[in-house]
Amino acid sequence: MISRRDALATLGLAAFGLATTARAHHSTTAEPGGEMVLGAADAPITMIEYSSLTCPHCAKFHVETLPAIKTNYIDSGKARLVYRDFPLNKVALLASALAHCAGPERFFQFLDVLFRSQQSWAMTDDPVSALVRIGRLGGLKGDEIEACFNDKALTDRILASRVEGARDFEIASTPTFIINGEKLVGALPYAEFEAVFERILKSI
Repeated sequence: MISRRDALATLGLAAFGLATTARAHHSTTAEPGGEMVLGAADAPITMIEYSSLTCPHCAKFHVETLPAIKTNYIDSGKARLVYRDFPLNKVALLASALAHCAGPERFFQFLDVLFRSQQSWAMTDDPVSALVRIGRLGGLKGDEIEACFNDKALTDRILASRVEGARDFEIASTPTFIINGEKLVGALPYAEFEAVFERILKSI
């Protein structure tokens, strides 16, 4: 069960990180299909991420590796991150819906909160109630959260992202990344992403 103190602390950390990133690249947008994008539209590198919010390896990437990628490549306009949902279970589906209902400007903030506090909500006996509490702490009202969880068009779109990922890129596990067409699987260390980014940049 996630405590109010822990959730507030996590939200505070996420808000600080998001504010720093937003000032640097001025771009957190939703593309036509509903996928969220962090970074400049004209960045030479497009990094597509397929993740599930209940996946521990995805949480590891977001907590340990993504901050450095943001600082060195996304904030500087060299890369942009396209996040695509690949929910592994119903709880992950509801968590993704919650993040989307927060809106484009707060989507990545909610992702950060959910990944950082993953063990506190995903592993509880009542993860839905834990998600509701996180949503409320993030500024959403109870009826908004309920409507979000029951929004079939939204959940169908999230599930479609999984189906399309499996079809188009043979995604079978999370996290998986497509970086300018190159596929990387797993919560790899920062150095491996850096090597791919630098190789691409040198070839441009």
